[in-house]
Amino acid sequence: MIAIIKTGGKQYLVQPGDKLKIEKLEEKEGKEIKFSDVLLVEKSGKIEIGTPLVKAEVSAKILSHGKGDKVIVFKYKSKKREAKKIGHRQPYTEIEITGIK
Repeated sequence: MIAIIKTGGKQYLVQPGDKLKIEKLEEKEGKEIKFSDVLLVEKSGKIEIGTPLVKAEVSAKILSHGKGDKVIVFKYKSKKREAKKIGHRQPYTEIEITGIK
C-alpha cells in the first residue's frame, strides 16, 4: 500500500515503515501525527486519485527534530570590494510512517 501526501509545501511518496525528513513540525518527539492531505492511494493494485484530495489518512510517528547540512551562499560584486558569505541550515522533522487508512 502506497500513498502520496502533501506537507510543508512538498509532496512525498510513502508506504508503511518509511522514514523521511520533512519540513519542521511544531510537535513533540514520540508523538503520533496524522496527515489528511492525501493526493493518491494504491491498495492491492487499485489506484485512487483525488480531485484534489482522497478521503484517506496517513499516520506517522515523530522520531526526531534537527537541522540539515549547511549551505554556503557567497555573493560577490566585482570592482566594488564587496563580498558576503552567508550560511543556512534548514530545520527538519524526521518521521516514520506507521499506517495508511
